[in-house]
This record gives sequence, structure tokens and C-alpha cells, in this order.
Amino acid sequence: MAARDTSFLLIGLLVLFHTWGAWANVEVNMEDRVEVYRGEKARITCMFTSSDGVGGNMIQWFYVTRTGEKQKIYYQDSTMKVVDKGTPFTDRISVNGTGADGVIVLTISNVQLDDELEFICVIKALTDGTGEGRTKLKVFETPGSPTIEGVQTGISVQEENPSKIGTCEVKNGYPKPNITWYRNKTPIRAAQDVVKVVPTITTKSSGLYSVRSELSMKVKKEDKDDVFYCEVTYFSPEGLRMTETSPINITVFYPSTAVSVWVESPKGEIKEGDSIELHCHDDGNKPSSLISISHEDGDSWDNKMVVLGNVSRLNSGVYTCTSTDTDAWDTVSGNTTVFVNYLDPAVVIPKDDVEVSQGEELTATCNALSSLQTHTVWFKDGVKVSMGHSLDLKDATFDTAGMYKCVVTVPEFEGMETSGTLNVNVNGPPQIIAPEFTEFEKSFEAMVNLSCDVRGYPAPTVIWSTSDGKTFLPESKTDTDGVVQSVVSIKVTSDFTAFCNASNDFGTDAVSFNITATKHTPTPDTTTTSTAIPTVEPEQAIPEPAITEQAIPEPAIPPKRIKKEGSGVIIAVIIICILLLAILGSVLYFLYKKGKICGRSGKQDLTKEVSSKDNIVVEMKSDNTEEAVLLGVNGEKQLQNN
Repeated sequence: MAARDTSFLLIGLLVLFHTWGAWANVEVNMEDRVEVYRGEKARITCMFTSSDGVGGNMIQWFYVTRTGEKQKIYYQDSTMKVVDKGTPFTDRISVNGTGADGVIVLTISNVQLDDELEFICVIKALTDGTGEGRTKLKVFETPGSPTIEGVQTGISVQEENPSKIGTCEVKNGYPKPNITWYRNKTPIRAAQDVVKVVPTITTKSSGLYSVRSELSMKVKKEDKDDVFYCEVTYFSPEGLRMTETSPINITVFYPSTAVSVWVESPKGEIKEGDSIELHCHDDGNKPSSLISISHEDGDSWDNKMVVLGNVSRLNSGVYTCTSTDTDAWDTVSGNTTVFVNYLDPAVVIPKDDVEVSQGEELTATCNALSSLQTHTVWFKDGVKVSMGHSLDLKDATFDTAGMYKCVVTVPEFEGMETSGTLNVNVNGPPQIIAPEFTEFEKSFEAMVNLSCDVRGYPAPTVIWSTSDGKTFLPESKTDTDGVVQSVVSIKVTSDFTAFCNASNDFGTDAVSFNITATKHTPTPDTTTTSTAIPTVEPEQAIPEPAITEQAIPEPAIPPKRIKKEGSGVIIAVIIICILLLAILGSVLYFLYKKGKICGRSGKQDLTKEVSSKDNIVVEMKSDNTEEAVLLGVNGEKQLQNN
């Protein structure tokens, strides 16, 4: 009995030990999540360990449906590998590995958004020990490039509610992209009654998201230069990514608060005759604003720019630019003062013609009213005679008479000038300008023309008369620059004296012309006389060369003027000629003694050196003689060698 109980005890212990072995320990390790782009392959790894060893285990893959149920898609043991039919993964999964190394990899091809599920790997040991691991599959789709569109119309600062600024949109992303608005690189946050951001999310049939965001704001004048853009952020297997849109500007309409008006051209001072270009600008930006420019005299122009041509001093004054908001009829204005410089015509005192007696003084003034400093210069016959507004003429003479011109200029402006004239007449008795010739020789029956130039004011009366009591009227009379020129023609019948008599209210003057009548005679042929130069010893003085004059018939003498000469002048001329001949003889003698000049035969030039030193020969030849007479140094005549 005892032996039987002992055997039952041993059998029970064996069964107990066998039961403990069925509870083998199985550990499964898997990643929490696997991320992959849509359309790519997903690889889910299952790593396990078992106290029974890694061989001969049963492996199963499941996925959790969206309703929370487990759905088996794969089975594997030491004898078979089975892919379950009728699942979404039947044709797209494969399992790599036998489990002998404790690693099993599930590969899903062409991953779609619906594949974003939880997958379970179950490992069952031979002794019924079981372990499992879970991995979530995350699927991503990169969205397209974002777009931004601003409002095409301007936004008024006077709007009571936020106005639409623009819209930003990004399409076909997964998971849902996020849009953030920026202004000048600063994120825009929603604020009640000031900033409003309204997102719109659209889900396509493919499961992809499109997001659209609309920004509305109450704008201020300071926003006129702001830059707006959108930032889009989205998730990817590599992490969070970001992209931006291009920037946009908006047009902000705001009323004017200040207006300015200025002269664009010319720069600097303005003078009469210039063209003025006026510009007007306001700091507002409303289409309903009207700009106008007006002058204090009542003229106005509905424009931002006005050109005034050929301006005068009447165009001086205040010009006002006005900006009017036609929505509220509010006005803002600004002004500027324009001054047009001027130069009036010159005023000369005394005016026109003025008379002054000889020896007296005359003071004249020239002034021109101007808005600027002026400079005055007086001219006579183009020559500057005085500077300043006053012209002082002292001790007047006939040379003082004439036309004076004053020129008034404005140094600050080139070409800005005016002028006036003053004609000065000097009263005095006639004054005949001494003629160059007062004696004439004329043939009988010829006409002699006599001219008499007279100065004086009033213009003298000129009367011609002759010594035989005849009077003549001048054939011509001209008055040039205060000089009266009288010309008369008188027929010569004998010797006579002609008188030019000039007179006016202040006196008389006269000049006489002596005319000698000559007979006309024929002109005979002329002959030539040669004169020998004698040999002179060094100690002796050189005598004057003998000059033989042969009587020559007097030719017909044309009318000639004989200038009066004093006898002293004639004597001086004769003495000078004698001295020159003496010097010439000395030079010739010196050259002869030095052997520098000789000439025994042939024609010799006085300045040319020859071999013979015996004779100095001078040839004097006339066109009317056929033979030249050569004079030797000793005074002997020598015939010319042919």
C-alpha cells in the first residue's frame, strides 16, 4: 500500500514539473511607430526571445481595425507560412525571416493613408508561452507649394470693421498642414474686432487635406508699407517642415494730413520772362481726394502740377495747394511764396537830345528800377567812358558831342539788362578841320574838286567863293557824327583862290585853296647820262659825284596837289643826300683798297667780289641807248666788251 502511494506521488511530481515547463517566458520588442511616405514601403520589425529557444515558435501578424477589432493577416510556424485572404493587405504584404534568429519583418508595399493602423506581432512558444508587440504605422504626404493672394482693391483706414487682406492656401497634405500669417516677419495673432483669421479645411476623397486661411484686419496709415506672407508647417518622416509664400503688399487709403507746394524749376531766383513749374503733393492716399493750386489773385488750377510761361512781377505772390476729401469734404492746404525779380527800362535824364556850350559841364543820370542790385556802364561809340549811374562831362568840346548809351545789368542774372541813350550836342562856332592840301595844280579847262569838313553846332552853313568874286553851291553835303562835309567842283580857267566859308549862330570860320592853272605839253623821249666815280686816295676827302642833268622836255602833267613845304626842309634833304653819297664813296674806296672789289673787264656787280683789283666799274644804262659807257677808276672811258 505504501509502495503504491509512493508511485502515485512520483507521477504527480512529474506532471507538476511538466506543467511548469508549459509556462515558458516569451518577450517581444517592437518600435512604437513606423513613419513612411504614401506610396512607399513600410517595414515593421518584430524582435522576440523565449525561454524555450527561438526555434519552432508560432508567429502571427494582426492589425487593429478602426473599430478596435484585431484582424489576422499572416500566420507562420515551423511547417507553413500563410497570408490571410480577403484583407486589405493580402496582396501587399510579405514577411521576412523564420524566427530562428528572433527577428521577423513585416513589409507592406504601396502604403496608403488607410494603412495608418496599429499592427500586432504575436509569438507563441512550444510550451504555450505567448508574447506580443504593437507598432503604429504613420503615413505622410508632402503638401504642394502654398499660394497667397492679396486684395486687388485698396483698403481704407476709415472702415469700421476688419477688411480682408488676402487668402493663403496649401493643398494635398497629410497630416493636416498648418498656416500662420506674418506681417513684417512677425506672426499675426487673432484679436477681437482688429484681426481675424478664418481657416477652412477640406478633405479630399484620397484622405489628403487642403487648408485655406483668410486674413482680415483694420488697417492704419502705418500699414501702407507692410509686407504680408504665409508660413506653412507640416509633418514628415524627417520631422516638422516649413515653407513660405511670396510676400504681398496692400494699398491703404488714408486722408491727407499735410500738403506741400514748391517751385520745381527754375532752381533759385526767378526773373521776368522765365517759365515756372509748380508742384503740389499731399500725404494722403485716397482716390476721392482732389488736388488744386491757386494764386492769391484768384487764378486756380485743378492739378498737381502747373506751368506758368513768360512770367512777370504780377505772377509774384502766395500759391496755395489744397487737398479735398470728397467723402467727408475735409480739406488740408499748404502754400509757398513766389517772387519774380524784375528790371524796368532804363530812364535817362535829361531825355533824348541835350545841348551844352563849349567849356561848360553836363551831368546826366541813368537809372532802372529793379528788385535786385544793378550795375551801370556808359558807352560812347562802343567804348566804355564811365561807370555808375551818373555821367559827368566837363569842359565840353566838339569831341564831347555824340551818342551816349547807358547799359544797366543785374550781375546775379546773365542777360538781364536794359539800356538808354543820350545825344549830346555841343554849341559852338564852326571849326574847319585843316585840309591835307590847300594848293593844287590843274590843267586849263579841267575841273577841280574841293572838299571842306566843318564841325560846329548848330550845323554850320557852308558857302564857297573865289577870289574873282564868284560864289558856288556845294554839289554834295553830308553830316556824319557832327562833321559837315561840303564838296564843290570848279572849272579851272586861270589861277585863282577858292574860299570855304562856314557860319552858324555862334560864329564863322574859313579856309582857302590856291589853284594854279597849267598848260598841257607833249612828253619827248628821255636820255640817260652816266656819271663816273673818280678814284680817291685814302688821305683825300671824297668829292661829291658829278651829276649831269640833261634837259628833258616836260611831259603832260596830270592834275596834282602840291603840299606846302618849308625851305628849311628842302635844305635838310639836300644835305642828307650829300652825306649819303660821301659815305658810299668811302665804302667803295675802302673795299677797293682791301681788294674786295675790282673789275677790269665785263659787267660787275658792286657787291660781288672779282679777281681783278685794278678797276671799279659802274654801269649806267638807259633803255634809249644802245651802248653803255664804262668809267674806270681813273676816269677813263672803257667800251663794253660784247
